[in-house]
Amino acid sequence: QVQLVESGGGLVQAGGSLRLSCAASGSIFSINAMGWYRQTPGKQRELVARITRSGSTNYTDSVKGRFTISRSIAKNTVYLQMNSLKPEDTAVYLCNVDTRTSSSWGQGTQVTVSS
Repeated sequence: QVQLVESGGGLVQAGGSLRLSCAASGSIFSINAMGWYRQTPGKQRELVARITRSGSTNYTDSVKGRFTISRSIAKNTVYLQMNSLKPEDTAVYLCNVDTRTSSSWGQGTQVTVSS
């Protein structure tokens, strides 16, 4: 119903930066929130950052001060600016969009931070 196309993942050295993008298309209506999650093998999926329709943001403690979530309403796109990256940030990052009636996920993009 809602398709999410992610980009921006890759390999970066510790201390570097990456910017992830997630563009939504399809049956988009009444978006409540957009967010980024990350998944590491052997660990549960973790909420990284979330932004609501009103613009309120939430971050997991481990990324506060380093990551910034933002959005373009006109482009139906959410971004995650990741600065001061650490090896422990290595994960598959997944985009999520919640509407009033559904929740959609992107395919995931790999972020690898080398030490």
